[in-house]
Amino acid sequence: MTITAIVGANWGDEGKGKMTDVMAADSSYVVRYQGGSNAGHTIINPFGKFALRMLPSGVFYPNVVNVIGPGVAVDIDVLLQELESLTVRGIPSPQLRISERAQIVLPVHRMLDELEENRLGTRSFGSTKRGIAPFYADKYAKLGIQISELFAEDHLRERLEHLLESKNIVLEHLYGQSCIKVEDWLSKLSEQAEAIAPYLCDTTSLLHKAYRNGEGILLEGQLGALRDPDHGIYPFTTSSSTLAGYASVGAGLPPYAIEKIVAVTKAYSSCVGAGPFVAELEGEEAEKLRSRGGDAGEYGVVTGRPRRVGWFDAVATRYGCRIQGATSVALTNLDVLGYLDEIPICVGYETEGEVADEFLFPQKLSSAKPVYKRLPGWKSDISQVTKMEDLPEAARGYVEFIESEIGVAITTVSVGPSREQIILR
Repeated sequence: MTITAIVGANWGDEGKGKMTDVMAADSSYVVRYQGGSNAGHTIINPFGKFALRMLPSGVFYPNVVNVIGPGVAVDIDVLLQELESLTVRGIPSPQLRISERAQIVLPVHRMLDELEENRLGTRSFGSTKRGIAPFYADKYAKLGIQISELFAEDHLRERLEHLLESKNIVLEHLYGQSCIKVEDWLSKLSEQAEAIAPYLCDTTSLLHKAYRNGEGILLEGQLGALRDPDHGIYPFTTSSSTLAGYASVGAGLPPYAIEKIVAVTKAYSSCVGAGPFVAELEGEEAEKLRSRGGDAGEYGVVTGRPRRVGWFDAVATRYGCRIQGATSVALTNLDVLGYLDEIPICVGYETEGEVADEFLFPQKLSSAKPVYKRLPGWKSDISQVTKMEDLPEAARGYVEFIESEIGVAITTVSVGPSREQIILR
């Protein structure tokens, strides 16, 4: 078996949860390696519809070991809520392993995230206010708290006091808030530590052993390439690397172990959050697409905000596949476009009187205009099609044109939200 990374080619919200759920059936491990509860993966299966924010997308398979690696921002409240929600809905308790080296999202991280977004007003970055940016800022400032530290009270108290020295100054003098005392947190953190203790282990050793034994491992990415802080539309990015290249770091595996990288992209564009979005639609045209997207329309899993939508952006997707190192592509939501007479695809950006076919720096993206090529629509329901040859000719042509534009083979086409609505090429 090989190690496969499933990652987003665009702004996130591409359908990675479904693809992970589909591929988990033939895997032994599913691993979250970065990000936190700030983005969700929607999964529809025989148990119902689920929106996972912390748990890996393999939790519906009792034979799969689900791993939260050291690169993840662990929100223990959300994690425990999700586990409980699975139990309430009759899902067998999943096999879950959490890295002792992973760090935790603290109440002050969520507080500072919300306070700063509110302070910025119209200049905000579209944060989900789950504390992710303050969390990663503390992690790299060496102020973060690893899960293993929750079990040494004196040590934990000292570390929290050190963290709160600077936080309280900011809370009081920048935001006009009351100071936080360590005692406000200790009892709750102790309860959380007890609750997650059964799941903790050295996940790096666990995965290295699985790799040596040739077991199938899926590495599940959060968000997409264009939200990467180094290669994305900075500063409208997330705070951890969204690239497959980081998967080995965040999971604790050697980089040469990842043999396959599946980049997921929608048959149109969508995103939650601020920043330039060249192919974005507005008004009635946008609402028509938004209302048809996915199982219940294009709305954020975590925030519930209407997603920004647009036509497929071949320029952005080609760039996203390139920096992800995609070995294949999964194209999702093709069925959504069945209402259109013709379908535009963005094949270039017009900027400063010239047309570019390469993804631009964020500053230039803001003023770029899309250049479209229009393809015929198929005007039919394809949600029950299971073979590529059974798709309408126009739908096959649409897939083939996208494939030629992005330069990576499309090996999977999704024609509906459930795990069975898949066409393998």
